[in-house]
Amino acid sequence: MHIPVDRSPDTITAALAAAEHVCASRGLRFTPMRRLVLEALWRSEQPQGAYDLIGQLQRRLQRRLAPPTVYRALDFLMEQKFVARIESRNAFVPCAHPDHDHTCVFFICACCGTSAEIEDPKVEALFAHQAAALGFRIERRVVELQGTCATCASTPDPTSAG
Repeated sequence: MHIPVDRSPDTITAALAAAEHVCASRGLRFTPMRRLVLEALWRSEQPQGAYDLIGQLQRRLQRRLAPPTVYRALDFLMEQKFVARIESRNAFVPCAHPDHDHTCVFFICACCGTSAEIEDPKVEALFAHQAAALGFRIERRVVELQGTCATCASTPDPTSAG
């Protein structure tokens, strides 16, 4: 089932509060930098690379940031399942459902770069069945499908002559 990512201010506030609560319940620190990185990802319409995030945060904070600072925050957010990495783009997105372990299935538009994450119990069951048959222990589940989103598909190509 596709769960659209709502990026309204209320949703972003709730997502940040939920992350803070989860960290507190796990005895972990939700530092200001971790919060800023997660918030930047929630506010973005597209997956963001680490250097894109560094640029955004430097403008917001009006000071320079060392790349390891942002990479450490991203590593922490991935470990806690607050964000997912789109491998083919080396970019990050907020996780639509960080409350449980699942296969991240991303549909990525090659034209505009947007992504949508879905969760499907049938896909989960298929992967679990195949892994069991192979005696394979899955440690990380990311599936990426690249193509054209509905918006881009319905937009006429300006380079084609009529």
